[in-house]
Amino acid sequence: MRKINFISIVDDDPIMVFGIKKMLHTTVECEIVESYKNGKLAIENIKTSIKEQRTLPEIIFLDINMPIMDGWQFLEEFITLPIPQKVKINIVTSSIDPYDLKQWESYSKKTHHVITFNNKPIKRHEIEEITKVA
Repeated sequence: MRKINFISIVDDDPIMVFGIKKMLHTTVECEIVESYKNGKLAIENIKTSIKEQRTLPEIIFLDINMPIMDGWQFLEEFITLPIPQKVKINIVTSSIDPYDLKQWESYSKKTHHVITFNNKPIKRHEIEEITKVA
């Protein structure tokens, strides 16, 4: 079983968060799994972690459609942060809007982080692939 130190889940759907956590526990060994109900809470935590030199997530599961700060707004801020290591950001969405695919492609080109695009519901074999660290 692979070992990952820190995974973040940014999604306002408690059922989706529960499902991802449950699948993670069967596919990887992870010390920390944190979840946030919107991008603002997640980005504030990451910024604080950078200031305090705490551990940052190696993998982020990111929903697009959330209140307060959506996934695209989160990514806009995240890619400007001074994070030298690659973080694997997995967009997990129910959107079928072509605009979202274009946004994903655009953000993928703007950063050294690895960004993937996955449709909900996410399956166990997808979790296994996603959790291969960047």
